[in-house]
Amino acid sequence: MFFDQVTLLLAVGVACGALCATLFGAWIGSRRDTFLFNWSLGLGSIVLGIVLISVVGHNYDPLLHMASFTALLMGFGFIYAGSIQFRLGQTRWTAVWIATGLGVLSTASAFALGLSGVGAAVANLGIALLLMLTGWQYWVGRAEGPIVMVADAVLYVITAISFALCALAIGLERKWTLTELPINWAEAINSIVVLIGLVSIGALSLAANQARISHFHRMEALTDPLTKLPNRRALMERYSSTARAHTAAILFDLDHFKSINDSYGHAAGDLVLCHFAEILSTRIRVSDVAARVGGEEFCVILPNVDLKMAVKFAEHIRMKTEEKTVAWVNEQIAVTVSVGVAYTAKGEENFNTLLERADQALYKAKTGGRNRVGSDSIHLVSQ
Repeated sequence: MFFDQVTLLLAVGVACGALCATLFGAWIGSRRDTFLFNWSLGLGSIVLGIVLISVVGHNYDPLLHMASFTALLMGFGFIYAGSIQFRLGQTRWTAVWIATGLGVLSTASAFALGLSGVGAAVANLGIALLLMLTGWQYWVGRAEGPIVMVADAVLYVITAISFALCALAIGLERKWTLTELPINWAEAINSIVVLIGLVSIGALSLAANQARISHFHRMEALTDPLTKLPNRRALMERYSSTARAHTAAILFDLDHFKSINDSYGHAAGDLVLCHFAEILSTRIRVSDVAARVGGEEFCVILPNVDLKMAVKFAEHIRMKTEEKTVAWVNEQIAVTVSVGVAYTAKGEENFNTLLERADQALYKAKTGGRNRVGSDSIHLVSQ
């Protein structure tokens, strides 16, 4: 045979061991990503299975052969568990143990009956099933990162097919009871595919996790930690240059917010801010944007509206804020808000200018007695 089976197994074992150490190190650095631990545990079990297979190769022992397949099935089971957790944030252990247990019990039963060849074929099919299920997790979650996730899914499917071919080869040769490890074209293909596939999958999985971490940090930087609304930076990034025609910018400033902090404490003030943020976020459209742009100042951008609709929305928020008191200990905190509305009716306007006009309208509302809506003049520009 062109490929030496022992050398290929050694290469697979070394690659899996290196990946195991890398993933475990990554988990040590970020304990919340427990899917990394499951992946490393799975690879460690696969390394154990490869070591046992190497021992079997020197002097065939059905019991050791069965133990090697058990370790491999458990290893790919943990990898399947990690893939579920990577996609969903939690592991459905029942599904994992059913799929893994089915393969282990079927394999053990065949070996117990003296049909080591059948047991080997069943084990390979069990591993193929686990790999297909793992690939399915990446395929379902491909929206997060289409290129990486689809590539992972394809690699898992190809690796699964290579294990299925090993089962097929045993069936074609009719070796229902083995006296030595199977050495055939399918085993050689499987070793090469597993070597290339697992290394590639490991690299892609690490890349996908790193991309997720980067996205998480970016979202943290663009989100107000208290209210969970976008912050000023997020708002300015989204509207980096101009506001289109029929766009309204509405600024809200909670009235006498400092006195709330002074009278009830900052914890009560935080509750008031979250209360108002909920009023905003539950009353905007999907196309609208609500953001916290200052201490007690919020902004809502309404695209594709007329001035009447924008003022009506602002008045609605003002009334709801006034109506809904905030429960704090044994008291009810009354909250009101002053509002400034600016509107671009035609053409485009610099976004900063639009916000400045909304701020001027807000200033008028505050100096006019607070708890009211102020509207700036309409911006008209020839197209």
